[in-house]
Amino acid sequence: MELPPVMIYGDDVTHILTEEGIANLLLCRDEREREQAIRGVAGFTPVGLARDRRMVEELRGRGVIRRAEDLGIDRRAATRDLLAARSIKDLVRASGGLYQPPKRFRNW
Repeated sequence: MELPPVMIYGDDVTHILTEEGIANLLLCRDEREREQAIRGVAGFTPVGLARDRRMVEELRGRGVIRRAEDLGIDRRAATRDLLAARSIKDLVRASGGLYQPPKRFRNW
């Protein structure tokens, strides 16, 4: 592999951000809620399609899962301008230099 794989211990993951929304795993009460929060933001993937729709809506009601519209964002108006970091350089700067992207992403 060009880049080594990264493994993260599952209990250390606090949030998952996808095109479908944000799952705040810290707000989950148990492993079942954690699983459904992940499935709830996995979209039209095998993981997402296996979600419990009722439970995902309950999690959304509690703010565990937040969609764009829950945050007052019109999906049609969502552009990169809404992002805190608009480039890899911004991510490096925000991390205080801790994030060192692969050379192919360094375009500045």
